[in-house]
Amino acid sequence: MSEVLVLVEHAEGAVRTITGELLTAARRLGSPAAVVVGVPGTTDSLRADLTALGAEKIYAAESDDVGKYLVTPQVAALAAAAQGASPAAILLPNTVDGKDIGGRLAVRLGSGLIADAVDLDAEGVATQSIFGGSYTVQTKVTTPAPIVLLRQNAISAEPQAGAGEVTALEFSVDPATATTVTAVHVEPAGDRPELAGAQTVVSGGRGVGSAEQFAVVEDLADALGAAVGASRAAVDSGYYPQQFQVGQTGTTVSPQLYVALGISGAIQHRAGMQTSKTIVAVNKDPDAPIFEIADFGVVGDLFDVAPKLSEEVKARKA
Repeated sequence: MSEVLVLVEHAEGAVRTITGELLTAARRLGSPAAVVVGVPGTTDSLRADLTALGAEKIYAAESDDVGKYLVTPQVAALAAAAQGASPAAILLPNTVDGKDIGGRLAVRLGSGLIADAVDLDAEGVATQSIFGGSYTVQTKVTTPAPIVLLRQNAISAEPQAGAGEVTALEFSVDPATATTVTAVHVEPAGDRPELAGAQTVVSGGRGVGSAEQFAVVEDLADALGAAVGASRAAVDSGYYPQQFQVGQTGTTVSPQLYVALGISGAIQHRAGMQTSKTIVAVNKDPDAPIFEIADFGVVGDLFDVAPKLSEEVKARKA
């Protein structure tokens, strides 16, 4: 059975949720092989979790230089693994870095790339939601070693213990073609879930009215244990920081529950959230486009609806 390479997303010694989803998707195509790119010792700290998630093989691509360069080590490691394994496919997360890595890797391998996939079948056919969700299409790469970028939460992780065989992977980075990292600034995340991978998201739009009134969005998010998001209109108006923007030019999310407060539903926003499993919209305008994709819609003032919903959620938790 051919290997399917999966780039491991990890942080602070822990495997990120998307990696389990990628390994589950990889099992549909062949034998899941996790590629760990990090400093020496990284693979040892992740091996048990990767094995439990289904990795049959784990490539340890470790070097002290990994943190010095932007995405180039991941590209070099995946290229080295692909040249040795002739994989049935290479799976990456559909993130900003994932898109950068995938594009560079496709050029190196002379392969094709499918971005923003929301499903992948056993024949390597990916499902994509395109043109702001107006169409759903099936796409397949016909060249060897197809590269597929999967949207987080699009496929449910189904852990299945693998062999977890570790193999050292030699790779090299050419400094002349690499971008050197000179400093790292981490935006404060707070106690709420990370937006991209959250199972529940509460977002506010222009209808919230001000930065101060965005507290109504945060209160509902905290009651639900959700991440907070914002529409582009809300961000452009200065109501909420840009890193929380949901949409085509922001973060793409696909949670189990998405609550939209005061969001009209412009196509730019819908493109970043419409694959959510359940969508609840609250808007005063009964003709707001968001209602076209909502599973549950409330025509009303969000400042009346959201606080009552928060109180009800808290009461049921008590």
